[in-house]
Amino acid sequence: MKVKNITKALFTGLFIMSITACSVSGPLFVTDNQDGGKVGKSSYRVLFGFALDGGDASIKKAAENGGITKISTVDQKIESGLIISRVVTVVTGE
Repeated sequence: MKVKNITKALFTGLFIMSITACSVSGPLFVTDNQDGGKVGKSSYRVLFGFALDGGDASIKKAAENGGITKISTVDQKIESGLIISRVVTVVTGE
């Protein structure tokens, strides 16, 4: 009987962990350039420390994706799940 209860508790705990996620966001740098209203993003996914899709989360790629030539701010966000994480770089500018 105890083994059955332990198994249920273990599966319940794993289920709860699998549906939770954590997101951490923070600024990387800010320049004196004015915010022109453009936003560019670049990202990649990570599975156990290995990039899955060969994505590029560089500042340069985010600026290119948003058509930005003068960068105003750069933020980076890491969204972590149980197995897969995502790194997102967000650039604003004109």
